[in-house]
Amino acid sequence: MYDEEELAEIREARDEWESETLDPVLEKHGERKDRFATVSNLEVDRIYGPNDVDDLDYGEDLGFPGEEPYTRGVYPTMYRGRTWTMRQFAGFGTAEETNERFHYLIENGQTGLSTAFDMPSLMGLDSDDPMSIGEVGKEGVAVDTLRDMEVLFDGIDVGEVSTSFTINPSAPVIYAMYIALADQQGVPRDEVRGTLQNDMLKEFIAQKEWVIPPEPSLDLVTDTIEYASKETPAFKPISISGYHIREAGSTAIQELAFTLADGFAYVEDCLDRGLDVDDFAPQLSFFFNSHNSIFEEVAKFRAARRIYARIMDDWYDAEQDASKQLKFHTQTAGQSLTAQQPMNNIVRVTIQALAGVLGGTQSLHTNSYDEALALPSEEAVRVSLRTQQIIAEESGAADIVDPLGGSFAVESLTEETEEQAMEYIEEIRERGDGSVRDGVLKGIEEGYFHREIQEASYEYQERVDEGDETVVGVNKYEIEEDTKPDLLHVDETTRERQLARLESVKEDRDDEEVEATLSALADAIESDENVMPYIVDAVKAYATMGEIMEVFEREHGQYREKIGLA
Repeated sequence: MYDEEELAEIREARDEWESETLDPVLEKHGERKDRFATVSNLEVDRIYGPNDVDDLDYGEDLGFPGEEPYTRGVYPTMYRGRTWTMRQFAGFGTAEETNERFHYLIENGQTGLSTAFDMPSLMGLDSDDPMSIGEVGKEGVAVDTLRDMEVLFDGIDVGEVSTSFTINPSAPVIYAMYIALADQQGVPRDEVRGTLQNDMLKEFIAQKEWVIPPEPSLDLVTDTIEYASKETPAFKPISISGYHIREAGSTAIQELAFTLADGFAYVEDCLDRGLDVDDFAPQLSFFFNSHNSIFEEVAKFRAARRIYARIMDDWYDAEQDASKQLKFHTQTAGQSLTAQQPMNNIVRVTIQALAGVLGGTQSLHTNSYDEALALPSEEAVRVSLRTQQIIAEESGAADIVDPLGGSFAVESLTEETEEQAMEYIEEIRERGDGSVRDGVLKGIEEGYFHREIQEASYEYQERVDEGDETVVGVNKYEIEEDTKPDLLHVDETTRERQLARLESVKEDRDDEEVEATLSALADAIESDENVMPYIVDAVKAYATMGEIMEVFEREHGQYREKIGLA
């Protein structure tokens, strides 16, 4: 961007500025800190200039929006065409209560639905399972059978709305229920839109929710990707998630590297299945965290697109543009929310949401200010949604494509983030003797990811404890608090009402048909067929979540018992 003579002149001018202008001020007043760093402890310089990006090639490294390497965005017009999808997380109690919240959000301008499930549903357990006691409907909606899904989307045309499902071990069952619901409503499968989280590798790395071992789990994920590429091409069968890796305590660079490595592992598994990369890659989606260090987050998102485009081209021979475009959902950082002075969380969330927008996200969830205390109240959800709407409609942040592009600081941070993330990805690939998939599986088995995240988490907490990292209201600017916000409480009768519906379904259904579909599913697992058609048949027969997942447990050696969950 600058020739050598210009760079030399700039270096000389900077040296002169430092000696004549900066040094006298530093000697007299100093600075607030001896060292300035991001939340991830990535040191940042005082100023950045052309010499910090002297190896940047505009065409190769930046280019234009909608063109490789997509550093500046996956669409030419970005938010000037349409804003990101505003997708607020919702789910608690029974399907009726969550359906009511869905309608409330749609009426208040939300453009996409996002579903949270309770712990039994997440773990593939029915509400009447002894292990579900005390958990039914507590941190998300309880879904046992297709009947719950019918109630959940009562009055909502699934052909008109895009729905995200945050669920992993039992994700294929929820996906099958949504397909069955679309079939009921007469919505053609190729018009069904939404996203399934369904990222099992990150479960073994960070979130720790699983039912069967890593390799069978990966095989099941690939089944859903293969099925979706043929049956529901507008639906994203996986959201490869860095969010939970970051929530577990990773740095931004670890989040980026481990997430992309998981993504490439899925690509390799699909290729080994015999799928064409350009048939399934356009349906892959990603999910990132957005934390407080605004420039670090923007750099992370820009570096993610650039790395993905290059590797999908160089390593996996992707040809279609859509196969090389990393599209992602962003959620503001849940672990940054504080129970102390919870209204401060509105400001944190605003900064984090702005980072996601400036970084070019395709959809966004903004956390509610009271989530460190309880499930979000209606008022808190409305404030959270309005935060997005104000950014979109009032701030001007959506009016310029990649508005921070060309910033010496942001371009330098983007390059540094890319380099460090690639070091991790190459290390993982080496662990697998040239296979990212094998490297990820080996890293899970050997505890590599756990150690890396644990060390980063410990270092961060140490900085907070020592006061090097400020958390307003927690280790600085503390106050005596007498008040608490109004909190949402799940009705104590939730479990009884859920069990009553489950019992009713079991009484009404054809047990012989249920048994036949479950038997067919077991045969499909044993013969290594794609299991998705059989799961769809089972949910249409009103087999329960627990009955379906029990088939997988049985076929894969009662893994829940081995890890002490039963």
